[in-house]
Amino acid sequence: MSFIVLNAQEERVTSAALIKQKIEVKELKKELNTFYNKKEKEYQERKKELLDLIKKVETEKKAIEKIRNENLQLLQDINGEVEAKTSKIYNKMKPKVAASIFNEMINNGKVEDVFDIILRLKENNVTSLMKFLSPKNAAILTLMLKEYRAKNQDEG
Repeated sequence: MSFIVLNAQEERVTSAALIKQKIEVKELKKELNTFYNKKEKEYQERKKELLDLIKKVETEKKAIEKIRNENLQLLQDINGEVEAKTSKIYNKMKPKVAASIFNEMINNGKVEDVFDIILRLKENNVTSLMKFLSPKNAAILTLMLKEYRAKNQDEG
C-alpha cells in the first residue's frame, strides 16, 4: 500500500510541476509576445521615419534639380546675349581692326572664342576679315568652319 500512496504522491508532484511549468511557459510566451510587439512597433516607427526622410530628400533633390536647370537656362540666355552683343560689335568694326584682335586672341590660345564669334558674324564680314588674318590663323579658322559645316550637314 505504501507503493500506491507513494505513486499517487509522485503523480501529484509531477502533475503540480507540469502545471507550474505550463504556467511559466505561458508567462514566458506572453512576455515574448509583448517584447515582439514592442520591437515591431519600434521597427514600424523607424521605418516610417526613414520613409519620410527619403521622401523629403527626394523632394529637395527635385527642387535642387529645378533650380539647377533654371540657372543653366539663365546662363545660356546670358551667354547668348553676350555673344549676340559681341558679334554685333565685331560686325560694326572695320575688318582690319577685327582681324588684328582675332590674331591676338588666337595667338593667346583663344581660337575657340574667335571661332564662336565668327560663326555669328555676317558672311560678307567674315570674308573681308579673313583677308587681314595671318595666313596661319586664317587656315585654322577655315578648317574649323569646314568641319563645322560638314558636321551640321550630317546632323541636318
